[in-house]
Amino acid sequence: MPVIVVANPKGGAGKSTTTLVLAQTLAQLGASVTIIDADPNRPIVEWRGGESALDLTVIGDATESSIIKQIREQRTHQQFVFVDLEGTASRLVSRAITQADLVLIPLQASGVDARQASRAVALIHEEEEALGDRVIPFRVLLTRTSPIISTRIEKEIVGALVAVKLPLMQTRLNERQAYKAIFVRRLALHELDPARVNGLPEALANAQHLADELVDILSPQTTQAELA
Repeated sequence: MPVIVVANPKGGAGKSTTTLVLAQTLAQLGASVTIIDADPNRPIVEWRGGESALDLTVIGDATESSIIKQIREQRTHQQFVFVDLEGTASRLVSRAITQADLVLIPLQASGVDARQASRAVALIHEEEEALGDRVIPFRVLLTRTSPIISTRIEKEIVGALVAVKLPLMQTRLNERQAYKAIFVRRLALHELDPARVNGLPEALANAQHLADELVDILSPQTTQAELA
């Protein structure tokens, strides 16, 4: 089943948040989901150590020598496998990318993030060359965006990405208190208390739209019917 690798050489681009929000949403729909947390800080492993009752498998011992084996083992029996990578261009990152059915490149609306995202794209193309005739699909995902109105710099970056024909996710991961709260309280989005987290319904809707788009992109490998 599909492997979604979340990569950007720059730290703080939203890789772990993207991974956990998508994985939680799909697991809540009833899908079997594994996250391989290959970030040295292990933020998702730490989240899994909380009190969430969500059925979501997290593996936190990936190494350069084990990452491919772990991905292949998980994809044989899980509907979705996510790999949250470290914020650097390492051999572990390269090896994970070779196994991807889709690489998501989270990108905040800043010039620094945009330049680092271009490095991630270059790394994908390098791995395609090494693999020969295989194409590794990818999408750039804008993160921490305003849910109300796009900023000028955000519009400029989107325009630049479109101009060079980089594929974009149509849905953006908005800036929401709930996305920070899942790490602080170590719960799933749907387990948070709406009385204590501002904008939770909107965060849930945003996460659902992003997950829906992801499933559509990955079809026919997986379909909405498989989640029923």
